[in-house]
Amino acid sequence: MTPLKTRILLVDDHAVVRRGLRLVLDAEPDLEVAAEAGDGAEAVKLGSDPDIDLAIIDISMPRMTGLQAVAELHRRRPQLRTLILSMHDNERYLYEALKAGASGYVLKTVVDRDLVEACRAAMRGEAFIYPGAMTELIRDHLRQARDEDQIKDPLTAREQEVVKLIAESYSTRQIADELVISEKTVDRHRANILDKLGMHDRVELTRYAIRRGLVQP
Repeated sequence: MTPLKTRILLVDDHAVVRRGLRLVLDAEPDLEVAAEAGDGAEAVKLGSDPDIDLAIIDISMPRMTGLQAVAELHRRRPQLRTLILSMHDNERYLYEALKAGASGYVLKTVVDRDLVEACRAAMRGEAFIYPGAMTELIRDHLRQARDEDQIKDPLTAREQEVVKLIAESYSTRQIADELVISEKTVDRHRANILDKLGMHDRVELTRYAIRRGLVQP
């Protein structure tokens, strides 16, 4: 269940950066910076506190990198949501962040635009993938899909529509508007889709959509 106010651990080795990010986050009624850390090791210590709901961690830090910190926190507290902050518009870093267990990857160059949305997506159990990464991500998985045997799709035509929109980062409300259905119906479709495919989150559904050709580069 998403808390009424998300308690955030903010991790960056530059105090000035943390101060700026805190201003962005604390301005939102549902977000609150509850703790700060200046390196990865401290992030793991503070992020182990069950009162922390979400950790936002810079990828490049002393003592322990952001990716290492995310992986260790994911091992200790699988339920903790984490986001990686980075200056690098690089799909390889994105892959590594998701592999480590991060819920998303936010570019510092557009943090004012994307950070709040990424926080809320993470707390909904959804992955946040910045738009510029999608083209290469899609191409990469399409290359892999060409070598895989195609199997019968267990989803209905409507469920495929929902998967496509989820993979394109539409919110529940946007999907409902696009398909002219209720948000509860969207949620029901999502639950049925995950159950049929044996999947758990948006990242897996995005990969599935790419393999099935529901999303094009």
